[in-house]
Amino acid sequence: MSNKHYSFFGAVERSFDKAAGFTQWDKGILAQIKECNAVYQMRFPVKLDNGSIEVIEAYRVQHSHHKTPCKGGIRFAAEVNQDEVMALAALMTYKCAIVNVPFGGGKGGIKINPKKYTTYELEKITRRYTAELIKKNFIGPGTDVPAPDYGTGEREMAWILDTYTAMHPGEIDAAGCVTGKPITQGGVRGRREATGLGVFYGVREVCNMPDIMQKLGLPIGLEGKRVVVQGLGNVGYHSAKFFQQAGAKIVALAEYEGAIESDAGLDVDAVFNHRKQTGSILNFPGAKNFEKSSDALEKECDILIPAALENVIDGSNAPRVKAKLIGEAANGPLTPEADEVFAKNGTIVIPDMYLNAGGVTVSYFEWLKNLSHVRYGRLEKRFTENLNSHILGQIEELSGKKVSQTERDFIMHGPDEVDLVYSGLEETMITATHEIMNTWKANPTIPDMRTAAYVVAINKVATSYAELGIFP
Repeated sequence: MSNKHYSFFGAVERSFDKAAGFTQWDKGILAQIKECNAVYQMRFPVKLDNGSIEVIEAYRVQHSHHKTPCKGGIRFAAEVNQDEVMALAALMTYKCAIVNVPFGGGKGGIKINPKKYTTYELEKITRRYTAELIKKNFIGPGTDVPAPDYGTGEREMAWILDTYTAMHPGEIDAAGCVTGKPITQGGVRGRREATGLGVFYGVREVCNMPDIMQKLGLPIGLEGKRVVVQGLGNVGYHSAKFFQQAGAKIVALAEYEGAIESDAGLDVDAVFNHRKQTGSILNFPGAKNFEKSSDALEKECDILIPAALENVIDGSNAPRVKAKLIGEAANGPLTPEADEVFAKNGTIVIPDMYLNAGGVTVSYFEWLKNLSHVRYGRLEKRFTENLNSHILGQIEELSGKKVSQTERDFIMHGPDEVDLVYSGLEETMITATHEIMNTWKANPTIPDMRTAAYVVAINKVATSYAELGIFP
């Protein structure tokens, strides 16, 4: 199948249909869940620095209103189109349901290559886009809450917040209209690395399941596992870093300009800095270059993490992928054809729709922080430290022994915001992993983990709809 006619939303619908067969819901409810509730396509003019006027094409899609607000990132990319934004919004609905984040799915996109614009031009585009969303009530702490995605970050989220608050003076919860903000603007510590950390927690949990590891013929745990990561953006970089810290070996890294490998293991930060200095990942000291970037996907390894763009593995190259475990850090890196190949040969694919849910989980924590108007840990940090200190003193007095300084520091430490965010994310990913695996075990006819994840999502969204009494 050539990518020219590949519909990303169509692929999501196919995965949905496959899973719907394993549920008992009414066809009408299933049809309602599958559709995008609201698709907003807009065009607006922006005056560039050279005085010329450019018409910008942009989108915001709200896939499901079974829970509000809707939630989903905004991407700035030349490839943005309606099909992609719809697919990503649908994935957000299922993602939030699986990890028990009470939001409906949404997604936004502006069809521009951000590298071709000055900071001032990007600011004008972002603020104008926000104003268009406000006009149609497509943004707000209780309606639709955007976040960063490709080509956007804290800076763009700050512009969105500023535009929103300027047009809603005195709205007390205005900071909750967008997440992924700078810390000073109501952002939450740990948001930047959240998606990569979630990928790490999810893969680690699967690697700690004895029955799954036995099936794959691998030892339990991450220690010594050979990992290939495609994409050194925010998600790929942090995933690779957490795997490295856990004792796994990063044997190859791929970026769009090329890929490198080293069986001895690559130091993620060193490669990252090399790329910063030289503008390319290639010719890293002590590593070999691949002929072409996509060859890295086919390298002999235990775990493959595609963390770049959609459909990089399809029916044609899937048979050459040697990884035993694939963790989808990107959105939709595998096509339905690739899924069939992997299901046949016993490769486990940990699906995107829950594996990269770290971002939306921590965005949810940020939104809660904005609505409660207090920093996590502020109320209980000292109380916990004082209590722990007292318990420790009592134990030492009763036992007549002293605890080592390292242990003392660990026991005494009251949680900071970032500790609570990490711990909330870890709990979320572990619970979701077990929920999906239990669903799969309960019905062995389910072909793969993705289908099991969709079954979990469909059941939760359908239950919501049914209990809301939307269907009399």
